Amino acid sequence: MPGITVGIDGSDNAHHALTWAMSEAMQRDVPLTVLTVHETIEGYWSHQPLTFTGDAERVEEARQAAEEAVAQVTKEIGGDKHPQVTVHAINGFAARALIEASADADLVVVGTRGGGGFPHLTLGGVSNQVVHHAQCPVVVVPHDQ
Repeated sequence: MPGITVGIDGSDNAHHALTWAMSEAMQRDVPLTVLTVHETIEGYWSHQPLTFTGDAERVEEARQAAEEAVAQVTKEIGGDKHPQVTVHAINGFAARALIEASADADLVVVGTRGGGGFPHLTLGGVSNQVVHHAQCPVVVVPHDQ
């Protein structure tokens, strides 16, 4: 996915990351890939995402939510020029998906943290893994931006 890839999960931090990524994609005139992941559990033997009944519907809901977030940010940014945006939703693991996407991306953008249960941490688990393992530059957008 050449261009910029941004990971979103519906959190306020993800909204800030999406806003920053869309603005940056406009300035650079590059495509933007919005990646959202329906988190699942890992198979004990395969270490691959397990699929359960209803997961396809959850992935579709995540895709729709991501498309709504893109539409909202597009309105917030305003103007006539907007980047080419592709929304990609999967069943799996957010950090792994973003790290894999970094192999082809020019830049990966994440928020400082998602909706996890440790609000006192500066970086969440996904952003921490992406920063340490991505194969391209990573921007971590602070929550107050």
